[in-house]
Amino acid sequence: MTEIRNHSALLVIGMQKDFIDEESPVRIKGGKHIVPNVIKAVEVARQRGILIVWVLREHNPLGRDVELFRRHRYTAGKVGPSCIGSKGAELVDGLIIREGDYKLVKTRFSAFFSTHLHSVLQGAGINTLIVTGVQTPNCIRQTVFDAVALDYQHVTVLVDATAAATPDNHLANVFDMKNIEVATPTLQEWSESKA
Repeated sequence: MTEIRNHSALLVIGMQKDFIDEESPVRIKGGKHIVPNVIKAVEVARQRGILIVWVLREHNPLGRDVELFRRHRYTAGKVGPSCIGSKGAELVDGLIIREGDYKLVKTRFSAFFSTHLHSVLQGAGINTLIVTGVQTPNCIRQTVFDAVALDYQHVTVLVDATAAATPDNHLANVFDMKNIEVATPTLQEWSESKA
C-alpha cells in the first residue's frame, strides 16, 4: 500500500460510465463536465500522498441489493445500472484505480451506510475527507452528512468536481453543506492550498 503522508483521503464517488456517459438513461446531466476536474483532483491527491478511495456502485444483476424505488430498472433480461461486471459499472475514461488506492463498493447513497469505510479510514489514521463525484443531492450529500456525524475533523467538497442533474440542485445542496461547516472550495483553490 502507498504510504499515506497525511491524514487525508480523497473520495471519488460514482464516476462510472452509467452515471456519466451521454447515452446512459441514468446519467447525471452535470457529470460529464466535471470529469477533467475529478481527474485533476486525483492527480493532486496522488502528488500529496493522499489516499484515494474509489466509491462505486456495483449491483446484483437481478437488483436484489438495490433500493426499492430503483428495482424496476432490473428486470429479467435487462441489465440495470452499474451491475457487477457491466460496462456501465466501469470508471469513466481517464480515471484508473492504482495500487495503493482503495475500492469501496456501496449499494446505497452514503459511502458509510452498511460498508466498512469508517473502519478503513480510522485504521489509516484519516481525519480529513475531500469529496468529488456525483450526485450532489444524493451520494455526495449523504456521505458528507455521515462524515460530519462521525466527527471527521475536516470535510471538504470540491464544488467544481462534484455535480448534480442541474446547477440549481447542485448549488442548493452545496449551500446546505456549507451550513454544517463543510468547506466548499473550487479545485483550483484546494490545489493551491496546503490542505
